Amino acid sequence: MGALGRLGRMLALGGALGGAVAASAGAASAQETELTFFRIATGGVNGTYYPIGAIIGNAISNPAGSRPCGQGGSCGVPNLIAAAVSSHGSVANVEAIQNGGIESGFAQADVVHDAYYGSRTFAGRPPMDKLRVIANLYAERMQIVVRRGAGVTGVGDLAGKRVSLDEPGSGTLLMARMVLEAYGVAETDVVAEYLKPGPAASLIQRDELDAFVLVAGVPTNVVADLAAPGIVDLLPIEGPPVEAILAKHPFLSRSPIPADTYWPGAPEIPSIGVGAQWVVSADAPEEQVYAICRALWNDATRVLLDGGHPAGRQIRLENALDGVDVPLHPGAARCYRELGLEIAAQ
Repeated sequence: MGALGRLGRMLALGGALGGAVAASAGAASAQETELTFFRIATGGVNGTYYPIGAIIGNAISNPAGSRPCGQGGSCGVPNLIAAAVSSHGSVANVEAIQNGGIESGFAQADVVHDAYYGSRTFAGRPPMDKLRVIANLYAERMQIVVRRGAGVTGVGDLAGKRVSLDEPGSGTLLMARMVLEAYGVAETDVVAEYLKPGPAASLIQRDELDAFVLVAGVPTNVVADLAAPGIVDLLPIEGPPVEAILAKHPFLSRSPIPADTYWPGAPEIPSIGVGAQWVVSADAPEEQVYAICRALWNDATRVLLDGGHPAGRQIRLENALDGVDVPLHPGAARCYRELGLEIAAQ
């Protein structure tokens, strides 16, 4: 079964669960408003999308009977239950949103752009014109994780090595191919695997893999678990190949991994990054998306984001529109106008 087929089965299960929750709520009280189930397609459970999705899902949920916000209860959207759903990543997520298979999802800014305009990887396909943005969330950084002792000190050394490039359907795979090409390494030059970071990390520990690539917020737990005991290093992404990449891809930028991120005394590691965006369908009700946007940026959510994950601290209202060049959902646009942000003409 293909990636989209597996995603479809997973999302269908989520839909069934959501329907069951709503049916149960209606049976409990004829006067109680029916619950709405709102899914957030993320990525693999070992990446950053999934835990951030879980935090946001918790923050924007407010089922009937919850303690009022002002009394320490949920400050989310009344009668909404939101949940993070693991998926194969950015490409699979935008496809599912366009096709009506899921309510929302996270995706790299370059993937959102290319899908909406039918460019690059999506060339020759109908533009995904139903994609709308709720918010830019945080910067995702490319991380090329290499096993110590594998004889790899630069990207060019990956030729002939066993390298996982992430699963089909992921934005990481697209960026991995781009970076390898810029350094003169063809995909066929490596012994390629197509695994999520969790399984790839297990192979690294067994000396059955030399490197894996991921694009995620930092720190990423699966990398930290390998870096702390000194099993892996991270490769610098720098030099003329980076200049060529940035000239071709305006959504990418220099985005170094800060010093001390994965082990005490670790130097800053040059890398490139791209924004992570929260995307929804144009078919989503304006009032619903407006309420979700307001819940995302309230003070209670700020507390959850700051305490829940290091990448959560990077999710800031002042950066909510960075790198967004496809239309905002009307509900989100209204939300940001009320919050004082300048909205470009759409």
